[in-house]
Amino acid sequence: QVRLVESGGGLVQAGGSLRLSCSASTPNGNGVAMGWFRQAPGKEREEREFVAAISWSGGEEYYADSVKGRFTISRDDAENTIYLQMNSLKPEDTAVYYCAAVPTVAGASRADEYDYWGQGTQVTVSS
Repeated sequence: QVRLVESGGGLVQAGGSLRLSCSASTPNGNGVAMGWFRQAPGKEREEREFVAAISWSGGEEYYADSVKGRFTISRDDAENTIYLQMNSLKPEDTAVYYCAAVPTVAGASRADEYDYWGQGTQVTVSS
């Protein structure tokens, strides 16, 4: 069982920045590929949108077109933590952001490819 805990959400003005963190506890210290998804207001769980993912080793990163050039995903395996640095935030980035993990090497962009999910952290961008 992998336990994920997100933090770092909040309220920010358009153009501002936030950094989300997700700490992971994995059995036997096994590595996992991890990703960030978001669920916009009024959307169902099944409509969670892929944001970014990072491979087991951290050598490969994947981004949704809507966040490329603005968001950066990274991982610190010594701390069992991944981060999502979000710059140039827009009101349409407002959502609950979820961290997800799967015990595979490569990151994935589909929510149904992930086995474990955090509880989510709210990000609100005001115009």
